Amino acid sequence: VILVLALMVSCDKERPGPPKVLVFSKTTAFRHASIPSGIAAIQQLGANNNFTVDTTENAARFTEENLSQYSAVIFLSTTGDVLDAAQEAAFERYIQAGGGYVGVHAATDTEYDWGWYGRLAGAYFQSHPAGTPEADFHIVDKGHPATEFFQDSVWHRTDEMYNFKNLNPEVNVLITIDESTYEGGENGNYHPMAWYHEYDGGRAFYTALGHTEESFSEDLFLQHLLGGIRYAIGENLELDYDQAHSQIPPEANRFSKVELVGGEFFEPTE
Repeated sequence: VILVLALMVSCDKERPGPPKVLVFSKTTAFRHASIPSGIAAIQQLGANNNFTVDTTENAARFTEENLSQYSAVIFLSTTGDVLDAAQEAAFERYIQAGGGYVGVHAATDTEYDWGWYGRLAGAYFQSHPAGTPEADFHIVDKGHPATEFFQDSVWHRTDEMYNFKNLNPEVNVLITIDESTYEGGENGNYHPMAWYHEYDGGRAFYTALGHTEESFSEDLFLQHLLGGIRYAIGENLELDYDQAHSQIPPEANRFSKVELVGGEFFEPTE
């Protein structure tokens, strides 16, 4: 009887139908020409692997009600400050409720003043050498959906090679890059380029790869990306907002300003 009840509870938490993911590609700084190719590739991955893909550049869709329908949210080469305070809080609550995050390439070049996001993504972009050099990537963990298909431990490819700052030491590194095989690396002998971790109640996967349009027609990269999306989707469970603890800030129109002191009072106040 206990086993039957446990199975019933578990089934109640699983979402009906195929998983849904949201691809978010808003940019307020540099915009990658590969974004349309990335969107098309993720849509095709969804069609081939039984998950539904919605796309947006509208940050207003970052509300608790809207995000709750998605098993994962994919930040596809987002750059700059893309969410306001209320939208940030809604996304924090989404992750805390059990949601999934996928960051692709410039997702680490995003929201530098939102420390929670930096820890979720796993690092912030610092710099990159010019162009798209060839280099050797080392597969250091093949026990994850994003890397389990690799036959070799070295992956030689072309991309834009990110250097990072504020690397989260709690991430699980999947792929590193060998800085001796190209010029311009700044992270030293241990230079992570793809990783995953559980963070604040949710699941996060990031890959620094995907700068070029050609990446999104490259079979190994697409398998890598698909594995990361599958990890972020997890078991496609309903979100549990009882676990969320970030507070949504009140709307500005809830307040009115009343001048208490005027005239010669010029000191800046809040």
